[in-house]
Amino acid sequence: MGIKIFGRVNNKVTSMVKIKNNKHRLLHRLKIVRGHLEKIIHMVEDDTYCIDILLQSRAVQKALKSIDSTIMEEHLNTCAIDQVRTGKQEQLIKELVKIYKYK
Repeated sequence: MGIKIFGRVNNKVTSMVKIKNNKHRLLHRLKIVRGHLEKIIHMVEDDTYCIDILLQSRAVQKALKSIDSTIMEEHLNTCAIDQVRTGKQEQLIKELVKIYKYK
């Protein structure tokens, strides 16, 4: 994952606090999603009405997409820039193509 304690954005070292806060925010959001997913599991076990399960499932999927977007933005602002600067463009391209094949 592209989240680092130290990174570079526009050739400036980003603050450790900002990146660390992003990591904490992501972990917090992932834990919330995990809680929702556990709720969905219980709903299925309890034979809850299908539409209610689907609505919860869609909410989890939307939250995960938002988390993915945040992680990708962080990756592009840190790791991808470093890869270009160090001549690893081919690796970067392969990684990005691989990610977008899963969309």
